[in-house]
Amino acid sequence: MPRIFTRTLTIAPEDIDIQGHVNNLRYLAWMQDVAVAHSAAQGWSMERYVAEQAGWVVRSHTITYKRPAFLGETIVACTWIAGFSPRSSPRRYKFWRPADQVVLAEAETMWVFVNLATGRPTKLPDELRNAFEIVEDEAEVLALLKG
Repeated sequence: MPRIFTRTLTIAPEDIDIQGHVNNLRYLAWMQDVAVAHSAAQGWSMERYVAEQAGWVVRSHTITYKRPAFLGETIVACTWIAGFSPRSSPRRYKFWRPADQVVLAEAETMWVFVNLATGRPTKLPDELRNAFEIVEDEAEVLALLKG
């Protein structure tokens, strides 16, 4: 059960904006992609959420862009659960370029667990909470990235 989920990405032409670096919206898409992949890796695929008639919606995103990324570069996207409340969970992200060990962006999304039929917040089931370990210390994330 990975506490910190990582995915390696190679910057493609469609990721680049008119300024010649990765478009800010790509980071947002990658955040969703790695969150969904992490959830599936923990046994909570989209199909399972549908079967449970509950799932996650975004309440807020916060992204801090630190350095640009460019076409052809390889970066690592990582995500982890930073905590749980009865109906929500903050999920954090870090985008890192291994070539020079630079953090490109840091982010957090506040996810709210909702009943899919009503769209109203609902209590997180214990089985879902138990599928993820909380990572409180970001030093653990950097240690993982630097190997």
